[in-house]
Amino acid sequence: MLSNSNVYQIGDVTVTRIGELTLGQYTPASLFPDWDAKVLINRQDWLSPDSMSQNLEYAFMSVHIWLVKTPRHTILIDPGVGNDKNRPYTPAFDRLRLPFLERLAEAGAKPEAVDFVLMTHLHVDHVGWNTRLDDGRWVPTFKNARYVFSKKEYEYYQASVNHTDRNKTSVIIQQDSVIPIIEAGLAEMINIDGSEFIDGLSFKPTPGHSIDHSSIALSSHGENALFAGDVLHHPIQVRYPEWNSSFDAFTEQARASRLWALEYAVERQAVLFSSHFPESAAGTVVREGDKFTWR
Repeated sequence: MLSNSNVYQIGDVTVTRIGELTLGQYTPASLFPDWDAKVLINRQDWLSPDSMSQNLEYAFMSVHIWLVKTPRHTILIDPGVGNDKNRPYTPAFDRLRLPFLERLAEAGAKPEAVDFVLMTHLHVDHVGWNTRLDDGRWVPTFKNARYVFSKKEYEYYQASVNHTDRNKTSVIIQQDSVIPIIEAGLAEMINIDGSEFIDGLSFKPTPGHSIDHSSIALSSHGENALFAGDVLHHPIQVRYPEWNSSFDAFTEQARASRLWALEYAVERQAVLFSSHFPESAAGTVVREGDKFTWR
């Protein structure tokens, strides 16, 4: 069920959006290699001013984390950028000092209460709060949690053949945001096969943005949701799923996964929880003729 706040109910599961930061303005052409402004001249209400400027000059995005409370567990999905991280190739994420943990506490979850941290993929803005800086060392932020992510994706970034210019930030983050949780014995690497992991949550294969990207489906008492991760970066991709973002590494897979996610949301009447959409970042997808629309 959608609401006008940042709190949503899916069956007996409560989902809360915890905002981390608003990203700077992107020119649409830099964000979408296939950008064509002409198709938006007569745009409809589905593209709000908070998503894109009226003159189509800028697109807007944000970074947020999802807090999921089931009757049994407290779960975080995609733990953002984090504080104090050295990010020389991504200045917007470099050495941040943001009150995310305070916001998390305000939403009703202290770090020690988190049972699981689930990651759709291992990119800079999806793993940062795995760890925090403590006396010069990176230590797990959520010391009682299991950290769950793709084994294939981890191995991909460990292989030196993949230490390319495109992947340089994703390689750096392993040292401060992934390896410390492995060394602490808190990591659980899984195969992304679509099976239920816990409490009605399952990792669905949606590769393309990264080598083994997943989207996390939730089913509870006949209601459904999909934590899409980066299969979509902006609401415009709901209407134009053939438009990859410049961040998508494997383009044909990314398009196919995007279509799968949109079909999934329509067929199951699922709430789609995005990682980077502005405004509430949650909505539904409806089919209008041969197009999808974000609501």
